[in-house]
Amino acid sequence: PAATPPLVNSPATGNASAVPANDHKGRFISSMLPYAKQAEAATGVPARFILAHAALESGWGQRQIQAQDGTASYNLFGIKATAWSGQSAAATTTEYSQGQAAKVAQKFRVYADYGAAFTDYAKLLQQRYGAALAAGNDGAAFASGLVNHGYATDPAYADKLGRVIASVTAKLGQV
Repeated sequence: PAATPPLVNSPATGNASAVPANDHKGRFISSMLPYAKQAEAATGVPARFILAHAALESGWGQRQIQAQDGTASYNLFGIKATAWSGQSAAATTTEYSQGQAAKVAQKFRVYADYGAAFTDYAKLLQQRYGAALAAGNDGAAFASGLVNHGYATDPAYADKLGRVIASVTAKLGQV
């Protein structure tokens, strides 16, 4: 099966080649920053929040959802294929119900490339997550806005996202 595409420098991405090969978080940020900036322009959500959300959902690009044929889904945000007419990929995910974790099979959206994924994510924020959009520069309010409107079922999700936002913010000073 085909591997997930590497996060490398290209005309559409950042200067990931300037980041040491062993710094996968720095490479992820560098590669995805141009897309996050486009989503920021569309939504007003700081690029660092968008990068953090993608990092949390994809394990900093290390655990991306793959289509059945092994090709990349480019779905860094874990967006489910609910009300979606495009391609989808099945994957096992952890969902919480009444505080109990359970592994379940879900269908997730498949995109043509990372740019399409970030564009769709921006549209999803605009359509369903007004509280997250209204958070301004408050990372905790952004995370809570997502959780309170159903983005994730993990009771610790807002805290986890807050920690990744802090990590991305720190890394951006180094990238």
